Amino acid sequence: MKVMHIHFGKEGGAERFFVNLVNALHDRGVEQRVLIRPGRSWRGEIEGSARIYEGVFRRVSLSRFFLGWRMSRILREFRPDVIMAWQLRASRFMPPYKDAFRISRLGDYPEHLGYYTNVETLVCITPDIAAKVREFGWRRGVEVIANFTRATPVAPIARAEMRTPAEAFVVVGMGRFVKRKGFDGLLRAIQKVEGTYLWLLGDGPEREELERLTDNLGIRDRVRFPGWQTNAYGYLAAGDAFAINSSHEPLGNVCFEGWGAGKPTVAARAEGPSWVMTDERDALMVDCGDDEGLASAIRRLRDDPGLREKLSAGGRETLQTRFSEKAITDAYLELFAKGAAQR
Repeated sequence: MKVMHIHFGKEGGAERFFVNLVNALHDRGVEQRVLIRPGRSWRGEIEGSARIYEGVFRRVSLSRFFLGWRMSRILREFRPDVIMAWQLRASRFMPPYKDAFRISRLGDYPEHLGYYTNVETLVCITPDIAAKVREFGWRRGVEVIANFTRATPVAPIARAEMRTPAEAFVVVGMGRFVKRKGFDGLLRAIQKVEGTYLWLLGDGPEREELERLTDNLGIRDRVRFPGWQTNAYGYLAAGDAFAINSSHEPLGNVCFEGWGAGKPTVAARAEGPSWVMTDERDALMVDCGDDEGLASAIRRLRDDPGLREKLSAGGRETLQTRFSEKAITDAYLELFAKGAAQR
């Protein structure tokens, strides 16, 4: 099996899953090539699993035509069985190459289907996204395949690096700093839970606003902003709990990161967490935008070691039974084989 990936993303959960899947497919014997933006921080993580090409795609630019010419050469030489585009920008660049099975992975709800002209099958990461695609009138193939994480317990970073007391209760949050991630609400919740520290891993356009809110709430001494971390697992290992407070979260890798690191999770009832998590079994669930409910859940985790262990065990079980690397990789391989067999 030979797969050509087109990925023009930057940094975030979608990129973490891209790295995970490329490496998992390599481990299963798939020959791969990838087209990505230049200067990606995670490039080194896939260098042993795929041949890498770099290029910049712009809608109206000579670079688009040059990149198209390069892609034509790559396809003639590589002759892939499958071409997989990641998200809408890459899907706009999907070539009309009829000798390969052409799929696009949707990590979010599409606003329309105009970018998928040359795509045969859409891979949706939740049933809700698949339903939305059908509502838009998509009549070609649709598959629902979730994510998986390669997060495993690793050695924790030293809390001294984060200027955090060894005995403190630490909540970890991570993701792109945009409004829908709800980091402002997480900060307000942390203010209400005395003595609890928060490590916010990530970056984005809301960073200055989040730092300003931290100061206005008077919790600068308990909040840390270590920036974007390509490998966040050491931070997760050093924390006590993981929090997801998104108002809109289709199914980011973030839903699985805390479980993979063996940490109890508290999550807002956004679309993705509501599908994968069960309240009181593998996570504590709170309503979106409920700062007091989030604070209460964090307080429960801080004060009840038995609850933390129960939720951690439940998370591990959910990962193993529903969202394991083997199950998700098998689903992709079955889809590739089915599409390639039609050629």
